[in-house]
Amino acid sequence: MACKQDIRSTVGRRGEEIAARFLMESGHTVLERNWRAGHLEIDIISLAADGIHFVEVKSRIFPTMADPEENVRAGKRKRLAKAACRWLERNGRTGMECRFDIISIVFSGETYAVRYLPEAFLPMSV
Repeated sequence: MACKQDIRSTVGRRGEEIAARFLMESGHTVLERNWRAGHLEIDIISLAADGIHFVEVKSRIFPTMADPEENVRAGKRKRLAKAACRWLERNGRTGMECRFDIISIVFSGETYAVRYLPEAFLPMSV
């Protein structure tokens, strides 16, 4: 029997695959996946006509206690903003418009529901 961590990892990876495909089908170009700088991480970084999107992906299995996006709290938002600043600096894109999005994926058996929240939050000071 698979352990809880293995199931979480599998659900998370599958959710990120679905989220990346969703973004590409919506006209985004995925620039990075699982980008890291030390302890900071961004699930997906994409480019669209309106700028750079820093996307947090939350995946859960139905039934859930709360919507997955509710788990992107203030601390996580601050870390995402800090990571985004670092990515922009390292990639010479500091003047670009930035968006912070959340994609939640809820699996129910073999089916799933995608919920895209563009501009889900404004970055907090870093």
